[in-house]
Amino acid sequence: MAREGHGLNDLAGHGTRDLRPGNVRQMDAQRPARAGVLLRQWRQRRRLSQLDLALLADTSARHLSCLETGRARPSRTMVLRLSAALDVPLRDRNTMLLAADYAPEYRESSLDDDTMTSIRAALDTMLAAHEPFPAVVVDRCWNVLAGNRAMAILMNGIPPNLLEPQPNVFRLALHPDGLAGRLANLGQVRALFLERLLRQVNATGDADLRSLYEEVCRYPVPAGEITDGDDNLGHPPSPIQVPLRIRTPQGELSMFSTMATFGAPADVTLSELAIELFYPLDDFTRDALRAFAVCRPVT
Repeated sequence: MAREGHGLNDLAGHGTRDLRPGNVRQMDAQRPARAGVLLRQWRQRRRLSQLDLALLADTSARHLSCLETGRARPSRTMVLRLSAALDVPLRDRNTMLLAADYAPEYRESSLDDDTMTSIRAALDTMLAAHEPFPAVVVDRCWNVLAGNRAMAILMNGIPPNLLEPQPNVFRLALHPDGLAGRLANLGQVRALFLERLLRQVNATGDADLRSLYEEVCRYPVPAGEITDGDDNLGHPPSPIQVPLRIRTPQGELSMFSTMATFGAPADVTLSELAIELFYPLDDFTRDALRAFAVCRPVT
């Protein structure tokens, strides 16, 4: 995969763990009870009663109660069935299996592995095909793993401390030294981003995401920026509730984005990848991005 400035195109170094059964540490007698605790936590996150989940997983509420309290040990098949019914992420399904004294079901590969060659090729194709509009690949914590050359128009002026060791979408957008100072509708974008991240935290219970949320919540808002959400005054009606409006030397660019993921992943790393594709919201932005691509130095 081609490597561009700021490490945006670098997919190397995405962590991997050896999850072969022979490398899984020995489990103690309390694991089934901890599996029940995890099961209850995920059921409560999904706001399901024991009866609701029992119906979804084709089991009985009584048996489910015994599993949650540790009075019964779930089979491997039952752990996977309940995890699927609760739409538990693959990473956490492995955690539940380990807690129940079973080997993990899903590999966690590095993107550099030979088995991921077709995935890297697909990502390269999507990023390149989306030019002259920006696109990035992110992991579950919104760390930027790769980006196309059009991302340079958003990354220009970003200080090194926000690019190392790895850029993060929320830090780039909300940190005062990042895009926040250039956003014409910072109030709207900040409110949307924080709401989205908190919803993800509540849906997953992910400690890393919670830490990220607590960090970006503390970022100060640049002086003079509107923060009450009334940032669209003087702009025509838009089909997008919160566009990304960025001040640049060429003028104000207005964009929206879509997210793409891989269908039916069987690998933890793959299940956590997402591609964010930015599109112009008006003719001026479309023309400006195309002009930027023509003028951009060849690397």
